[in-house]
Amino acid sequence: MNKFRGFIAIDIKAVTKVIEFQNEIRNTGANIKIVEPENIHITLKFLGETEESLIDKINDIIKESVKGITPFEVTLKDTGVFPNENYIKVIWIGIEKFEEIRDIANNIDEKLINLGFKKEKRKFSPHITIARVKSAKNKENLIQVINKFQDVEFTKFSVNSIKLKKSELTKKGPIYTTLKEIEIK
Repeated sequence: MNKFRGFIAIDIKAVTKVIEFQNEIRNTGANIKIVEPENIHITLKFLGETEESLIDKINDIIKESVKGITPFEVTLKDTGVFPNENYIKVIWIGIEKFEEIRDIANNIDEKLINLGFKKEKRKFSPHITIARVKSAKNKENLIQVINKFQDVEFTKFSVNSIKLKKSELTKKGPIYTTLKEIEIK
């Protein structure tokens, strides 16, 4: 059986304000890996190693999970880190009014149990990852930039599709390929 490293996501177009935030992070001299603008997304469910034979069934589950939902608007606002400022691993931008996204993610998570996927232990926390932090080098500069963008509204956008994606890890960074796109109508 062929497998792929999979996840279910909403793609985000990297707008000027997001790129400006990334550039300021880059200029701190911190030891970080910026997420490429074309790879920015909201993860609804990380699948991990997935059998290719399940692609159509996963597609059906995503379709079921968005039934009755019409396209909706989301605002990217606020910045923060995971897990905390003492030990930064991920720099993120938050999402306002995320109820629909949370509901879709929870539906998908619940339905995927039937295909053998584990239910998420953590509560769904919608965000977009902007950068990953490799070490504590220049952490104070990093925190200053994150705080500077704390209350910034980056963009509003309309969510009208969910994607099943494949992630290939390479030395230059991950390459994401869309396997299925499910429209929200």
